[in-house]
Amino acid sequence: MAVFSPSCSSTSPLLSFKNYFSFFPSHRRCFPGVRCTLTVKATVSVESPSSSATGRGDDSPKVLLEVRDLSAVIVESKQLILNGVNLTVRQGEVHAVMGKNGSGKSTFAKVLVGHPDYEITCGSVSFKGENLLEMEPEERSLAGLFMSFQSPVAIPGVSNIDFLNMAYNAQRRKLGLPELGPIEFYGYIAPKLELVNMKIDFLNRNVNEGFSGGERKRNEILQLAVLGADLAILDEIDSGLDVDALRDVAKAVNGLLSPKNSVLMITHYLRLLEFIKPTYIHIMEKGRIVKTGDISIAKVLEKEGYKAISGP
Repeated sequence: MAVFSPSCSSTSPLLSFKNYFSFFPSHRRCFPGVRCTLTVKATVSVESPSSSATGRGDDSPKVLLEVRDLSAVIVESKQLILNGVNLTVRQGEVHAVMGKNGSGKSTFAKVLVGHPDYEITCGSVSFKGENLLEMEPEERSLAGLFMSFQSPVAIPGVSNIDFLNMAYNAQRRKLGLPELGPIEFYGYIAPKLELVNMKIDFLNRNVNEGFSGGERKRNEILQLAVLGADLAILDEIDSGLDVDALRDVAKAVNGLLSPKNSVLMITHYLRLLEFIKPTYIHIMEKGRIVKTGDISIAKVLEKEGYKAISGP
């Protein structure tokens, strides 16, 4: 399928967001519908090595995510947040995005999963060869895109096991597979708890209700373990975690990595990157990626701060 790549001078409607990351009719994460339009916006970008690599053989890892000249504004204020982002993620790669507060990191993640607070003004996004921007948020999820939130919300009255069972069955319906009943699903999920070092009683607790910060982050990774994903977007999963909890979460993420799936993680700290080794680190500044490199970039940041590597 050809990927729609709008010109920055276009004024045609691009997309409409309805629901945010919903898996089933009840107890979904929803936001009001927003209609987005294209406006004129010039962009300047810096290519990452992965997006400009050449000479790859036919057996090279396939491209999962291709972001080209992506710009976006806040719907209500029209403030420009993303200003020409370019990024390519291939199978088996781990990409880390770093940057100062307000540089556009979390907005980039939210735009990829279809958050209605942001309006795309220019650019294109291809996921597994399909136009991601034409998909509703729930379609993006069922297509293999997962996001772990920086501040996961609680869902009172909905137990973890019911939430995960309904979400998992929504996936199976999409694939034309029979749904799993409660007993079958319990057998499926039990080994996943061990992966994230969670006790069995977590399944009977309401989703994130009364959970500590560490428990919420483990619960997000449990959802990833249950649902699987071709591309997992992890927004500051290290935020608020002590060393033991960070080690458990990182171990679970590493255990879920394979040559076929990838991770895009947002972080401020080197310590996460010492547990989950990145293929590339991207520095975001003023809504665009200004520098791409390896773990050495994060080490420079740790010692000297962003002034050492900031773009012009």
